[in-house]
Amino acid sequence: MVESADRGALLARLRDHDAVVDAWDAKSFTDRLVVLELDAGASVPRDVRATLADHGFRGSNAVYDTDADHPSFAGTVGGVDRHRFVDTRTRGDHQSYVVE
Repeated sequence: MVESADRGALLARLRDHDAVVDAWDAKSFTDRLVVLELDAGASVPRDVRATLADHGFRGSNAVYDTDADHPSFAGTVGGVDRHRFVDTRTRGDHQSYVVE
């Protein structure tokens, strides 16, 4: 599991990469995510993917077994491409509030 301080250090390291426009922590209903923004059309650099994998993160499309051609691509917003990566070490450990 990536602790909060470690996650902050990871995000700072990712933001410092020349290819990364921005990186931040996010949460789905049950999972923790890292979202990366890259220049439109740019691919996720091999060393960035390796860093994420070393911390237990995999592309969300691969984890969720979607029909997407790319393992992490989430779309283009405001001229940048977004990529989502799921923390597989804590996958399913989180709960969102449900109103009955």
